[in-house]
Amino acid sequence: MEILSSREISTLIYQNIEKKKEELKANYDASKASIGYFFIDDVLPIQIAKQCFEVFPEPSAMRCLKSFREYKHVSAQMDKHDGFLEAVIYAFQDEKIVELIGDICGIKSLYADGSLYAGGLSLMAKDNFLHPHLDNSHDAERERWRVLNLLYYVTPDWALENGGHLELWPTGPKQKPLLIESKFNRLVVMATHDTSWHSVNKVAIDGNRCCISNYYFSDAPLKSTDQFHVTKFRGRPEDTLTNIILDLDANLRMLLRKIFKKGVRKNPHVYKKSNK
Repeated sequence: MEILSSREISTLIYQNIEKKKEELKANYDASKASIGYFFIDDVLPIQIAKQCFEVFPEPSAMRCLKSFREYKHVSAQMDKHDGFLEAVIYAFQDEKIVELIGDICGIKSLYADGSLYAGGLSLMAKDNFLHPHLDNSHDAERERWRVLNLLYYVTPDWALENGGHLELWPTGPKQKPLLIESKFNRLVVMATHDTSWHSVNKVAIDGNRCCISNYYFSDAPLKSTDQFHVTKFRGRPEDTLTNIILDLDANLRMLLRKIFKKGVRKNPHVYKKSNK
């Protein structure tokens, strides 16, 4: 298969999103009172999407995050993986795509994150999960607001019964979530703000749900009520004890961030992209 450049890949992405621009804008507008989102299938030609999966790193080559908050595998160190994945990640950061998605979501100042702060590669294997949470509000320097989350799923034939699907909680984590399947070759774009609770349900099979993720930042928050906050987790509605533990955990981490403005330690999940 011919190896495409990041710019060539971004052109394909742009063309497919542009064709459905008005439909996607209507979907986002209809949901933005709670958690604005839209998704689009068949974002890239099937062979390109399959290639993403074929070269996706194994869990052993990624950083494992395992705690009472989450259990997943991540990587932002793209130079340690197949170069094709780096091309695809940065294709979603092309200026014309950032501008197009900003237009769909009605956000004027929008910036891609070249350092992949919290973006990059995400893999969920059997029993992996992500509890309901709010993403931290800012970039690493606390200069810009995190406003959009872009999730591109690349595992072929990933079925509903497999688990590992995105859940949005439009009325908060004490109610029922809206499930968005992690379908192959699907891009999900969702707003992030002080009430955009989301999670990933537990993977039920021996298989890897693979995702290429990006975040976009802005000069201003999406909601006037937004304030600085760290990533805050909750348990599911039935998990009373988990909720108590996670509330204490969030309060402690928020206290530490008030004392140490840029964190106790440097975030290892940052990539310095080569200009070669």
